[in-house]
Amino acid sequence: MSTLPPNACRLRVRYTKDGRLAYLGHLEVMQTVMRSVRRSGVPFEVGNGFARRMRIQFSQALPVGASSRAEYYDLPLSDPLDEAEALEALRSATPKALAPDAAMLLPRRMPALEAWADFSCWKVSVRGLSMDAEDFMARVQELCDKDMLHFMRGTKERSISLKQTLVSCDASDAAGGVDLMLQTRHSPQGSLRPAILVSAACGVAPLRVCRTGQWHLADDGSLIDPMTRA
Repeated sequence: MSTLPPNACRLRVRYTKDGRLAYLGHLEVMQTVMRSVRRSGVPFEVGNGFARRMRIQFSQALPVGASSRAEYYDLPLSDPLDEAEALEALRSATPKALAPDAAMLLPRRMPALEAWADFSCWKVSVRGLSMDAEDFMARVQELCDKDMLHFMRGTKERSISLKQTLVSCDASDAAGGVDLMLQTRHSPQGSLRPAILVSAACGVAPLRVCRTGQWHLADDGSLIDPMTRA
């Protein structure tokens, strides 16, 4: 049972993932962030199990190699703390390429962040193509008409429904390839990785992938920013 006082809050932090750190796996990112939180002196809550681990929740994992302008974690606090003070302490203790740029206090009882932030926007650069944007979009439409996209993850074949996970795809011509703007949503099957779609459409791995934002898709179709107070 938690020892937190009734009015305890959680701190929601938005951070970037850029530069060489884009090639860190999700577990490595989690470990780096948790070490940074410890260095910062921000008063975090720990669990009551044998290991006494930090209580922290992260938004959906990024694919290795993808950068992001908007990643999030929720940190339940053991003591009250000013938002600006917490943000400054975390900035000072975190590597620049994972630096937080916003922090906000929220009620402690909230949906799990990984499941709640279920809508993402992506900017993708693809180069070395023998097709233009119109041809690329025609190929994407063919994949959407089939719905189920089959791909390999390691040694196992996986499948994902494009109708459930791909909201939109827009392509524009660029020197040597195309630039894409994707919108995806999380489904019970999981999330669509942009590289999987690109590889299926043209057989080429994307040059760059950046998640430009995450939101919660409400029942009425509106998008709720994670840094918005309820």
